[in-house]
Formats: sequence, C-alpha cells, structure tokens
Amino acid sequence: MATPKVVPRADGEGGIGTAALRWGEGHFDALKVLTAKVTGIEHITIACSDETTLLTTGTSKVTFRMPYAFTLTAVRASVNTAPTGSGIAVDINQGGGSILSTTIRIDATEKTSTTASTAAVIDTASLTDDAEITIDIDGVGSTVAGKGLKVTLIGTQT
Repeated sequence: MATPKVVPRADGEGGIGTAALRWGEGHFDALKVLTAKVTGIEHITIACSDETTLLTTGTSKVTFRMPYAFTLTAVRASVNTAPTGSGIAVDINQGGGSILSTTIRIDATEKTSTTASTAAVIDTASLTDDAEITIDIDGVGSTVAGKGLKVTLIGTQT
C-alpha cells in the first residue's frame, strides 16, 4: 500500500529529520535536488614524486591549483620507502608564501608524518579557490632519501 505524498505548502518549507535526530538511510528510485552542498571532512592527496626514485630537495616540486575554496584542518605526508639518517621535511605554499609555521616532518625510519616527533602546524588554514599551491621538499634522509612522497590536505570546502 502506497503512502500519500507529503507536500509542503510553499517552496523551501519543511525538512526530514533534525540535527539531533537523523534518518539512518534512504532508498529512492529518483532524487531531484535543486541545490546541493557537500559537507564534512574531505581530503586532497597529491603525489610529489614517483614511487621508485630517491627524493631530492627543491622548491615547487609540485604545482597545482585549488579546485575550490578549502579550509584546512590537518595536513600529512607519507612515503613508500622510509628515509634513514634523518627525516623528510615538506612545506606547502599558497601564492608563494608558506601556509605552515612548522613544516610537515616524516622522521627517519618512519613512513608517515602522523608519527612525527614534531607535528606540522597550519598557519594559514584558508585556501582560496584557484589559488596556486606549490609543495617544497626541504629535507630528505641523510643516509637514504625516502621514495614515493604524497601530501594530503584534510579539511572542508568553503
């Protein structure tokens, strides 16, 4: 037996659920949306090298443009081969200026910045739509440089 249609009296009226009481799931044959906004945490991951070549230091190792305005909540980096002797240091720039007051670090013998003894600190969290972003590699392992560097930007569209 079909349920009668629930129709608002005017445009923009009504809703389903509340912030405190949300529906668990929904199943639709067709869903028509006039406007949509993606909310929640997203990430953008950038490959800063190939997977097999030893990393080298340098500025603007990668350059790209932000696809939309973005507010950073975290940054991280990882490699597929850990550096030895010393760690890796990575800086992220927007329009030529660093967005970090403490660069991203991957400690020697580690593959991720999430375990670094010094955490990255975001100084400029707001990345503007179409901003030029560059990634610098400021340090690589002193005995063996790492390989396969990726940098991840974590945050929300704004």
